[in-house]
Amino acid sequence: MESRRSILGLVALVLAISAASQWWGHRQEQALGRSVAQAARPGDIVMIASDTCIFCKSARRWMDEHGVAFSECSVERDAACAERYRALSSPGTPLMLVRGEPQLGFNPERVRQRLSAG
Repeated sequence: MESRRSILGLVALVLAISAASQWWGHRQEQALGRSVAQAARPGDIVMIASDTCIFCKSARRWMDEHGVAFSECSVERDAACAERYRALSSPGTPLMLVRGEPQLGFNPERVRQRLSAG
């Protein structure tokens, strides 16, 4: 009986730690989202995307959820976008242009740092 109680206590502790960790991660994510949204002005962030790119979809969802101002173009549907993409010699999408600086992939912290740098 004592062994069973110890196991239940351990399970409860693990669940509590897991819940606290998820809560903290969510708070950090929300704070990062607010920071990026406050720093980004229209035209600061341009996402060069592909219609089939799952990472583009994830980046779009994150920015929409956090109210981040950004514009987007599709390399499949916009010839000027495709030409810009080729000119930058990017190996993939999304290609984020943050105040003119190309960033391959989407990393909210890296975007925040670039926006904070001026």
